[in-house]
Amino acid sequence: MDISGNTIFIPGATSGIGLSLAQRFAERGNTVIVGGRRGELLERIAAENRGIDTVQIDTTDADSIRSAAAQVLAAHPDLNVLITMAGIMRAEDWTTSSGFLETAESIVTTNLLGPIRLIAAFIDHLVTRPDATIMTVSSGLAFAPLRVTPTYNATKAAIHMLSESVRLQLAGTSVAVQELEPPSVRTALMPGQESSDFAMPLDDFVSEVMEIIESQPDAREIQVENVKFLRYGEARGDYEQVVATLNARDPHGN
Repeated sequence: MDISGNTIFIPGATSGIGLSLAQRFAERGNTVIVGGRRGELLERIAAENRGIDTVQIDTTDADSIRSAAAQVLAAHPDLNVLITMAGIMRAEDWTTSSGFLETAESIVTTNLLGPIRLIAAFIDHLVTRPDATIMTVSSGLAFAPLRVTPTYNATKAAIHMLSESVRLQLAGTSVAVQELEPPSVRTALMPGQESSDFAMPLDDFVSEVMEIIESQPDAREIQVENVKFLRYGEARGDYEQVVATLNARDPHGN
């Protein structure tokens, strides 16, 4: 995707990586629509950020996704970029059913069904645009597992393979598929992550992402340097060491 001149919808972008990316894209001359559940927060984001529009959406709810998509496309018929940002990460204990089942179902609904439903809501429109992009969001944990977050790891691995597969199906159309692969970043995704010494500062991460998009507009995977340790463990032949290092950091892998 080009770094500017787009109309971009980012559901799940009221904080963290999503909001920071929205702000950077708006600064670069894109029209940006941020989606989230909390109306008062969306109003504040719109008031404080010139060039950012907002829409209320619950990415765990199929009807809400369809309704929000209709609103976005009615207001922004030139929409050409969808970034499926929404996601949750929770610690689980898989030694007992009470330690994971309810949480796992919630994570799958948000992290996997959410992006699938979002793409379904926008694909018919995106294929009509001359230059469109679907940007999925996986994780370094799609490629090396953190012990305490099995379902999160699994959903992000699924997003990686979904991205690879959908890219094949959309070959020959005007829609590109790019996969953003964050490492641990200083956000509120998990308790303690915002202050973790092992997590990448949010501004540094987003700056590097924007640099990659600008310099490599056709990149299939958007990888900052910090994520490559996780991404290429198997290719390098040090996968077991990567997993051991990742899980030795602290209980949450931050």
